[in-house]
Amino acid sequence: MPPPPLKGVIDLAAEKARLDKKIVKADADIKRVDAKLGNEKFVAHAPEEIVEEEREKREAAVARKAKLQEALERLKMAS
Repeated sequence: MPPPPLKGVIDLAAEKARLDKKIVKADADIKRVDAKLGNEKFVAHAPEEIVEEEREKREAAVARKAKLQEALERLKMAS
């Protein structure tokens, strides 16, 4: 069986740790935005463009997290 193509090219443990750290940050970003959007006062009183901006931030964080998780899965399969 040939060695995984990434072995020796990158430090798999370091890359996994880096991805894990970024996933935790994306989770924190999602929770922070969810807290804002879950606050009825914020949603009722903030300008609509600010509320929409927060929704877009959440979507971006969710997409970023999904990509990071995919990369982590690929990395696990490569090791």
